[in-house]
Amino acid sequence: MSFSGERIKKMLPKVYLRNHVAHEIYTALTHFKKLEPVMDLYVYNDGTKKNLMSLTGTIPVLYDDNPYNIPVCVWLEETYPQSAPICYVRPTREMMVLRGKYISSNGEVMLPYLEEWKHGNCDLVSLLQVMAAMFGDYPPVCMQPQPESTEQTSCWLQFQRESEVSMTDESLYMYLNREDGQPFLQENETNC
Repeated sequence: MSFSGERIKKMLPKVYLRNHVAHEIYTALTHFKKLEPVMDLYVYNDGTKKNLMSLTGTIPVLYDDNPYNIPVCVWLEETYPQSAPICYVRPTREMMVLRGKYISSNGEVMLPYLEEWKHGNCDLVSLLQVMAAMFGDYPPVCMQPQPESTEQTSCWLQFQRESEVSMTDESLYMYLNREDGQPFLQENETNC
């Protein structure tokens, strides 16, 4: 679906800096074709809910010279561009989040670019480029283990792609819960 700057502007509530935000979103969409603007309900950690604009879809990532599409959601608060976007990796049902250096266990993206956000120096296109580069170095998702598989699963991580490729990174940890929802005891933890 094609989004014009004017169409995006009409989607934005008046509390946003509509001209500026619509222009940034439109520019981001010209570079990242698999994202789309969506007004949706965002729930903050304290339970507060707000309708916010987001860019939802996938961004292309290059890992080991192979392309992957990483599902993301980039939320823009009403104070954007003065405040940094809130970014999440949004795994499909077949995927799971890999908690790591820049990703929390709930999929929140925590990049220095976001922490050091300055209006006028930072923008959506640059943020998405930083995310794509960082995800190429520190992949944020892997495929869910297949419970019906009787073969022993290795610690190689598979990423969503037309033909799946494996990789590993010593700085990533995979945390799994038992069938009863409780975490494994320390002696059962695996560091891949």
